Amino acid sequence: MVNIEDVARLAAVGRSTVSNVMNRPHIVAPATRKRVLDAMENLGFVPNESARVLAGGPGRFVGVVVHDASNPFFGEIIRTVEDAALNLRYIVSTTNTGADPVRESTAVELLIQQRASGVLITPSALPADALGRLRRIGTKVVVLDAPGESGTCSVAMDDTAGGRLAGQHFLDYGYRSFAFIGTPARTTQHAARLAGFRAALEESPLGRRLDVQVIEVPHEDIVSGRQAAERLQHRDSPVAVLCGNDLIAMGLSFALQERGTVVPQDVTICGYDDIDMVRYLSVPLTTVRQPVRDMARTALDLLVEEMRSPEHEHQAVLFAPELMIRASTARQ
Repeated sequence: MVNIEDVARLAAVGRSTVSNVMNRPHIVAPATRKRVLDAMENLGFVPNESARVLAGGPGRFVGVVVHDASNPFFGEIIRTVEDAALNLRYIVSTTNTGADPVRESTAVELLIQQRASGVLITPSALPADALGRLRRIGTKVVVLDAPGESGTCSVAMDDTAGGRLAGQHFLDYGYRSFAFIGTPARTTQHAARLAGFRAALEESPLGRRLDVQVIEVPHEDIVSGRQAAERLQHRDSPVAVLCGNDLIAMGLSFALQERGTVVPQDVTICGYDDIDMVRYLSVPLTTVRQPVRDMARTALDLLVEEMRSPEHEHQAVLFAPELMIRASTARQ
């Protein structure tokens, strides 16, 4: 079987140079790198990844831990990371947690055991010691879609500002009755969106006279949105509803319309994320847009930089929200 010494001999380089071409190609001169790659191709050399891991090196894969890959928002994160990582010769391993902190901790532990090169994680309420364990053993980690902590890079949206945008939009449209549907008791993202929503209402001239009905749902999906329609109070006056994500908003809209409730005249709805399908609904959805592709690419760029550069400095990147106004909201 062809080994690394054979490649080094044919390319007239040292064994360490061949290793660098496989593991840190950016530090090898382009001409040398080409000579080594040509030697690999001519000899039919295939790197033995298992042997390298057993010898104590990191695996050439990135772990991506998300709430739910069936949600198009997280699906877009995975697809964006996979495309970029493959170009860098990393494979991506994805784990769905259902926004369950226990499952998140289990996923982290398994990635540690598999010697992942790095981890991108969208935590719900991940214990700090789990991230600390990753850092202690040298696994690089970037927190995505949530603020990080000291010693960790993070890429997130300003969810408090996003909630404020929705609240101010409803106030501008003349609403005085409000609701929030989501998982604020279990996920930091929805909690921040609700906090921003409430802040916008409290800072309005009507201030404390404006209340928010909070409907906690079990999951961040269409079914939960449909179920929330049964609990939504909107008989006395039109109500403006901010949903924690677009799937919940879609389920709510479907259920209300099936019961004869007119959206947006009786209930006006704003989602969160701006997944592609919401603009094509029978009542296109107003939503707070997250630039998911930019967020995912930025997170992977930070992770790769940290994996490759000892001089890497941690960053907390915060993206600004944008309100996409469509037919699901209307003036009173």
